[in-house]
Amino acid sequence: MKAFRVSGIAPFGSQRQKFSLDLPAEDSADAEHRVYSILGSRHNAKRRKIDIQSIEEIDPRTSSEAAVINAFRDEIAAGGGLIQESEEEE
Repeated sequence: MKAFRVSGIAPFGSQRQKFSLDLPAEDSADAEHRVYSILGSRHNAKRRKIDIQSIEEIDPRTSSEAAVINAFRDEIAAGGGLIQESEEEE
């Protein structure tokens, strides 16, 4: 398993908004499929309406998502804990 950050634009209600999800997956294709599944389930968004702009592998210690922290609990503890990102949100 690896940790991925997927970002793009999707319809949330009557507006299209940017999103960014961190999730554990086997590879980038699996991460893409999981994002379609999550957004379709939570927001009733169809796959053809979701525009994924980037899929990048990340260090699991930089994520604050519960699913990533749980999946990589041992690696995070061995690496000295979580690392806070220095990027500011836009």
